[in-house]
Amino acid sequence: MPMKPPTVISSSTVSRNALVVIAAVAGCWAVYWLRDILTPLAMAIFLLIMIGGMQRWLERHARLSPRWAGSTALILVILGFFASVAFILNGALGFFGEASGVSQRIGPRLDQILTDAWALFGQTEPPTVTELLSQLDLRSYIGQAAVQAQGVLTGSVFVLIYLAFLLASQWGFRRKLVGMFPERKARNEAMEVFERVRGGVEGYLWVQTVTGLMICAAAWVLMRAVGLQNAEFWTFVIFVVGFIPVLGGAIAGLAPPLFALVQFESYWPALILLGGLQAILFISGNMIQPRMQGDNQNIDPVVVLLSLAFWGKIWGVVGMFLSTPLAVMAMAILAEFRGSRWMAILLSGDGEPYADEEQKAVAARDNPPRPGRGSRAAEKG
Repeated sequence: MPMKPPTVISSSTVSRNALVVIAAVAGCWAVYWLRDILTPLAMAIFLLIMIGGMQRWLERHARLSPRWAGSTALILVILGFFASVAFILNGALGFFGEASGVSQRIGPRLDQILTDAWALFGQTEPPTVTELLSQLDLRSYIGQAAVQAQGVLTGSVFVLIYLAFLLASQWGFRRKLVGMFPERKARNEAMEVFERVRGGVEGYLWVQTVTGLMICAAAWVLMRAVGLQNAEFWTFVIFVVGFIPVLGGAIAGLAPPLFALVQFESYWPALILLGGLQAILFISGNMIQPRMQGDNQNIDPVVVLLSLAFWGKIWGVVGMFLSTPLAVMAMAILAEFRGSRWMAILLSGDGEPYADEEQKAVAARDNPPRPGRGSRAAEKG
């Protein structure tokens, strides 16, 4: 049987692939090196998309003028952003503030938990809380927490500065688009890419917000029924971490039961919270979210996990929050170019990076463009 001749790969193909790999590595290093500058900018763009989506919702449902809808959306998003930062910092600092008195208030309860845990493994002399805390430098941890809190506040200020400049530069976006794409066909294609990216991110935000509110309502009722302290704080934490894939569900389902172990003398409240929260998260993640997502988050689960690990490594907690929207944006952009469409297919969940022509026609019919200065300017272009 004659041997099959080896596959010949041209030197130009090898050189091009090598350049792509080198460019990807250099780009990742640049994103990591510039993370202090890029993370506030990414959050500002994220907030800008939220403002735009809320503005269009207010125009469509509240019948507000574009100016009033935009102003209302801007105020609501900024107030919500600052309220979230303040609420989380206040709650976190409150927990750290109680750390110095742990041995007087909850030390005996923790000793009992350690004794019961050691008994499960046949041990009779477990360490005490005082012995464990003596091995830790609580002051250094509290100092690091204060530094992190200061960093969050400083980053929030930079996010708002970036957001202000992004809002100020919006008025020239269409003029820049006309200058970059003088031909109407190319300009329309560029606008389709922009609308698809924005629609994917807005759809992700909408689904996560609605399902997060449902989870928080059920979790708050459960925590109140059990009698867990700081139920409102934990409800807000569950809502915020819901935007972090994979890890958010683990934190939401385990953190309140762990604190219930310390608060109550019996283990039953913690077990009820653990089972109830896991049931709520399971119903939301397997029944409600898939029905609401549709084509808004057509991302492979493995890609979601890898994106979480990648952006979490590069940008920390901010990268974890933005990992899925960034994956959605990357898939939408890669799908527009013939040479990179195969990567978009790999990123997608069903092999279709975006809706087909029939689905796009239905979306265009359901959301027709409003007549105004923007449409007239496009027609003149």
